[in-house]
Amino acid sequence: MTLFKNRQIILLAIVLVLLVSACGLKVDSPFADPAEPVDTGAITKAVLAEIEGQLAVQSEEQAAQLEAQVAEQVRAQTGELDQATDSEIDTKSIVDTVLGQVQDQLAQQEEPVPVIFGNEATQAVEDLEAALVNLYQRTNPAVVFVIVPPIGSGSGFVFDENGYIVTNNHVVDLGREFEVVFSNGERQPAELVGKDVDSDLAVIKVDHLPEGVTPLPLAVAEAPQVGQFVVAIGNPFGEQGSMSLGIISGLNRSLSSERESGSLSSYSLPEVIQTDAPINPGNSGGPLLNLLGEVVGVNSAIRTTTGINSGVGFSIPARAVARIIPSLITDGEFDYSYMGVSFDGDISLDDQAAYGLSQSQGAYVLGVSEGSPAERAGLIPASQSTGRGGDLIVAIDGQPIHDFSDLNSYLVYESTVGQAIEIQVLRDGELVDVSLTLGSRP
Repeated sequence: MTLFKNRQIILLAIVLVLLVSACGLKVDSPFADPAEPVDTGAITKAVLAEIEGQLAVQSEEQAAQLEAQVAEQVRAQTGELDQATDSEIDTKSIVDTVLGQVQDQLAQQEEPVPVIFGNEATQAVEDLEAALVNLYQRTNPAVVFVIVPPIGSGSGFVFDENGYIVTNNHVVDLGREFEVVFSNGERQPAELVGKDVDSDLAVIKVDHLPEGVTPLPLAVAEAPQVGQFVVAIGNPFGEQGSMSLGIISGLNRSLSSERESGSLSSYSLPEVIQTDAPINPGNSGGPLLNLLGEVVGVNSAIRTTTGINSGVGFSIPARAVARIIPSLITDGEFDYSYMGVSFDGDISLDDQAAYGLSQSQGAYVLGVSEGSPAERAGLIPASQSTGRGGDLIVAIDGQPIHDFSDLNSYLVYESTVGQAIEIQVLRDGELVDVSLTLGSRP
């Protein structure tokens, strides 16, 4: 009897399963394989794939937090179904539900504000501000307002304790009387000591320095670098003691002399500094300083089409100040070494082909002045009719010459009048050594 009842129960169960299946319903069969747990990881990935764009604009930390929130919400949606099979879960519905919740949260968030200054960066800014304030307080007393009645005015700075003041030649060139105004308001007459039109440098002198005024040191120990912070202090438009901040934006520029030369050559000062520190009329002759308070250059000119600063200013390098100013103090002038040659300053590829040269690097001799050191040494100029046949200077005293700027720098900063130099030239395709004794620039 018991066996018969068991068979009836089993048969009844089979019938019920068949009926449920026929009605489109699903129940676990006692004969089915064990159920697979719900793959919440796959559902999480599906949600994250939908919000991939939002994740991309988050920081790594924010993105990780968002992923964790998605995974938690997926687990909450699956609830007690961990023992159910995947086919029993409406995956798309869960994805849509979680996706909607996450997107609502993202929409409610305020626009993220980028972190510009962390603690370290904020401290760096504060340190820079403190350095600039301190720099101004230390150096401004040595920067003077130079008045040249009735011509105009400019700037200058104290060079030494004897009252010598550096300024620009073009500030004092046509003046007969000079007045110096210090930052404390003290005024003194000054006398012209020396000037040099080719470097646009000049020296004037006052009888004594006000108490507490000390000379500004020159930054000659290290070469200036592009990107280096610099400040200009001067008197733009007569506004005394104005300071502006910028960087060194270019090196190895040249400053053309205002001299009218009767020779073949026109002169220029090499290694001039380009800066974007605002320089305007009245800044001329004032110092360009590094953050240590050392003079990097003497502000001289701006490149402009309007007469006011356009972000391109030029300063005479401290190297020129150190070399030329002592001679202006002792002799009233500076004696430049001289070859008596005119050059092509920058040989383009077209020039190279026109001159018939095998290379573009070097200083090409276009002309030689009559009776000059170059003529006596036998340097050969280019033919006036063809432009060919001139010497290409490629080295001086063993130093490579890549262009005229290299040659000019050597003459201005490393040579003296009367010095014998060895020049290597490329002549008719061969290297030739030429000895030349430098003269004095006429």
